[in-house]
Amino acid sequence: MVDVVDGDTVELAIGGHHERVRLLGIDAPESVHPSLPVQCFGPEAAARLATLLPAGSVVRIERDVEARDRYDRLLLYLYRADDGLFVNGWLVANGLADTSFYDPNTALAPELTLSRDRARADAVGLWGRCDGPDQPLDPP
Repeated sequence: MVDVVDGDTVELAIGGHHERVRLLGIDAPESVHPSLPVQCFGPEAAARLATLLPAGSVVRIERDVEARDRYDRLLLYLYRADDGLFVNGWLVANGLADTSFYDPNTALAPELTLSRDRARADAVGLWGRCDGPDQPLDPP
Protein backbone atom coordinates (compact mmCIF):
# COMPACT_ATOMS: atom_id res chain seq x y z
CA MET A 1 0.00 0.00 0.00
CA VAL A 2 1.32 3.40 -0.94
CA ASP A 3 -1.42 6.00 -0.56
CA VAL A 4 -5.17 6.59 -0.58
CA VAL A 5 -6.19 9.08 -3.26
CA ASP A 6 -9.92 9.20 -2.45
CA GLY A 7 -12.71 6.84 -1.44
CA ASP A 8 -12.35 4.55 -4.47
CA THR A 9 -8.81 5.13 -5.71
CA VAL A 10 -5.48 4.11 -4.16
CA GLU A 11 -1.84 3.95 -5.13
CA LEU A 12 -0.20 0.57 -4.67
CA ALA A 13 3.36 -0.65 -4.98
CA ILE A 14 3.15 -3.63 -7.32
CA GLY A 15 6.26 -5.33 -8.63
CA GLY A 16 8.44 -2.39 -7.67
CA HIS A 17 6.24 0.14 -9.47
CA HIS A 18 3.61 2.53 -8.18
CA GLU A 19 0.25 1.91 -9.77
CA ARG A 20 -2.92 3.97 -9.49
CA VAL A 21 -5.78 1.56 -8.75
CA ARG A 22 -9.50 2.15 -9.19
CA LEU A 23 -11.55 -0.13 -6.94
CA LEU A 24 -13.94 -2.15 -9.07
CA GLY A 25 -17.68 -2.18 -8.56
CA ILE A 26 -17.89 0.92 -6.39
CA ASP A 27 -18.20 4.67 -6.69
CA ALA A 28 -17.38 6.77 -3.65
CA PRO A 29 -18.46 10.42 -3.41
CA GLU A 30 -15.87 12.82 -4.78
CA SER A 31 -13.38 14.41 -2.43
CA VAL A 32 -10.48 15.48 -4.68
CA HIS A 33 -11.82 15.59 -8.25
CA PRO A 34 -10.20 18.47 -10.16
CA SER A 35 -13.42 19.64 -11.83
CA LEU A 36 -16.19 18.54 -9.44
CA PRO A 37 -17.09 19.90 -6.01
CA VAL A 38 -16.51 17.84 -2.89
CA GLN A 39 -19.56 15.64 -2.44
CA CYS A 40 -21.45 14.68 0.68
CA PHE A 41 -19.59 11.85 2.46
CA GLY A 42 -16.58 12.16 0.11
CA PRO A 43 -14.10 13.18 2.82
CA GLU A 44 -15.47 10.48 5.15
CA ALA A 45 -15.10 7.79 2.47
CA ALA A 46 -11.49 8.77 1.77
CA ALA A 47 -10.65 8.96 5.48
CA ARG A 48 -12.21 5.56 6.20
CA LEU A 49 -10.38 3.94 3.30
CA ALA A 50 -7.12 5.39 4.69
CA THR A 51 -8.02 3.84 8.06
CA LEU A 52 -8.78 0.48 6.44
CA LEU A 53 -5.54 0.56 4.44
CA PRO A 54 -2.91 2.53 6.35
CA ALA A 55 0.54 3.01 4.84
CA GLY A 56 2.36 -0.30 4.73
CA SER A 57 -0.80 -2.39 4.41
CA VAL A 58 -0.46 -5.56 2.41
CA VAL A 59 -3.36 -6.37 0.11
CA ARG A 60 -4.37 -9.26 -2.08
CA ILE A 61 -5.58 -8.11 -5.46
CA GLU A 62 -8.06 -9.63 -7.90
CA ARG A 63 -8.81 -8.54 -11.42
CA ASP A 64 -12.00 -8.87 -13.35
CA VAL A 65 -12.05 -9.06 -17.17
CA GLU A 66 -10.32 -5.78 -18.07
CA ALA A 67 -7.01 -4.86 -16.45
CA ARG A 68 -7.15 -1.07 -16.93
CA ASP A 69 -9.60 1.75 -17.52
CA ARG A 70 -9.36 4.57 -20.04
CA TYR A 71 -7.23 6.56 -17.57
CA ASP A 72 -4.71 3.67 -17.41
CA ARG A 73 -5.62 2.88 -13.79
CA LEU A 74 -5.54 -0.75 -12.73
CA LEU A 75 -9.04 -2.07 -12.03
CA LEU A 76 -9.01 -4.27 -8.95
CA TYR A 77 -10.88 -5.82 -6.08
CA LEU A 78 -8.80 -5.40 -2.91
CA TYR A 79 -8.62 -7.71 0.11
CA ARG A 80 -6.58 -6.98 3.21
CA ALA A 81 -3.95 -9.68 3.50
CA ASP A 82 -4.00 -9.90 7.30
CA ASP A 83 -7.70 -10.67 7.73
CA GLY A 84 -9.14 -11.12 4.22
CA LEU A 85 -11.49 -8.12 4.48
CA PHE A 86 -13.01 -7.37 1.07
CA VAL A 87 -12.33 -3.63 0.99
CA ASN A 88 -14.60 -2.74 -1.94
CA GLY A 89 -17.51 -4.60 -0.35
CA TRP A 90 -16.90 -3.14 3.10
CA LEU A 91 -17.08 0.40 1.72
CA VAL A 92 -20.43 -0.33 0.05
CA ALA A 93 -21.89 -2.21 3.03
CA ASN A 94 -21.01 0.66 5.34
CA GLY A 95 -22.53 3.37 3.17
CA LEU A 96 -19.24 4.93 2.10
CA ALA A 97 -19.71 4.12 -1.59
CA ASP A 98 -22.43 3.25 -4.06
CA THR A 99 -22.12 0.48 -6.62
CA SER A 100 -20.92 1.18 -10.14
CA PHE A 101 -20.48 -1.48 -12.81
CA TYR A 102 -18.99 -1.26 -16.28
CA ASP A 103 -19.24 -4.27 -18.54
CA PRO A 104 -17.47 -6.59 -18.74
CA ASN A 105 -16.15 -6.04 -15.18
CA THR A 106 -19.21 -7.28 -13.30
CA ALA A 107 -18.11 -10.52 -11.60
CA LEU A 108 -19.02 -9.30 -8.12
CA ALA A 109 -22.05 -7.20 -9.09
CA PRO A 110 -24.60 -9.42 -7.29
CA GLU A 111 -22.66 -9.39 -4.00
CA LEU A 112 -21.98 -5.65 -4.11
CA THR A 113 -25.56 -4.82 -5.12
CA LEU A 114 -26.93 -6.82 -2.19
CA SER A 115 -24.61 -4.94 0.19
CA ARG A 116 -25.67 -1.61 -1.29
CA ASP A 117 -29.36 -2.46 -1.02
CA ARG A 118 -28.96 -3.37 2.66
CA ALA A 119 -27.01 -0.18 3.43
CA ARG A 120 -29.61 1.88 1.63
CA ALA A 121 -32.54 0.20 3.40
CA ASP A 122 -30.85 0.73 6.76
CA ALA A 123 -29.91 4.37 5.91
CA VAL A 124 -26.25 3.63 6.63
CA GLY A 125 -23.58 6.25 5.88
CA LEU A 126 -24.29 8.39 2.85
CA TRP A 127 -27.73 6.82 2.49
CA GLY A 128 -28.81 8.30 5.82
CA ARG A 129 -27.04 11.60 5.71
CA CYS A 130 -26.80 12.70 2.09
CA ASP A 131 -30.03 11.65 0.44
CA GLY A 132 -27.96 9.28 -1.69
CA PRO A 133 -24.75 9.53 -3.68
CA ASP A 134 -23.45 12.37 -5.85
CA GLN A 135 -24.82 15.13 -3.62
CA PRO A 136 -22.89 18.35 -3.02
CA LEU A 137 -21.21 18.68 0.36
CA ASP A 138 -23.28 21.75 1.19
CA PRO A 139 -26.64 21.68 -0.57
CA PRO A 140 -27.72 25.04 -2.04
